[in-house]
Formats: sequence, structure tokens, C-alpha cells
Amino acid sequence: MAQQFTDFGRIVADDLEAKLLGLPADFCIGARATLGEASRRLYLRPLAQTAAPRSAAHRAQNLARLVQALSRAFGEVYREQVRSRSVQAPQRE
Repeated sequence: MAQQFTDFGRIVADDLEAKLLGLPADFCIGARATLGEASRRLYLRPLAQTAAPRSAAHRAQNLARLVQALSRAFGEVYREQVRSRSVQAPQRE
């Protein structure tokens, strides 16, 4: 499970990074912080085969939480982009 969460987390993190690319640095600071945390945790060395099952379960749970946070951050960036477009769009009369 940990490997599957890691693989999926890397995909979501890459998509989030691409979405943030070119946006102002102060845009969605929380999403950027989540992405920074993901860049550290998604590239940890895999647990040894001899690791306790409890350790593997904890790693999988933590990765699942990270994937949830990345998904929320992706949604945050999307909502902010939509909101900023609607603010910048000229009003029709």
C-alpha cells in the first residue's frame, strides 16, 4: 500500500507543481507548503523488508494523509484560479 500511495502521491504532486508553475509566489501559500512537505516525504527510502508490519502500516497511513492533503491543495489552487479569473473578468452589463 505504501508504494501505491507513494506512486499516486508523486503524480498528484507533479500535477500540483505544474499548476503552481508561473503563478505568483504568494499565491496559495498553503498549497506550496504541502508540496514542499510532499517533496520530502514521497522520496523517503522504502522500509526494509524486515521492518515491523506496524511500521509499514504507519508509513502507508501517513502517505494516505499526504495524498489527501495534496488533493485538497490541488482543489485550493483551482478554486483560487477560478476566483481570480472572475475578479479580473470585465463585468457584462
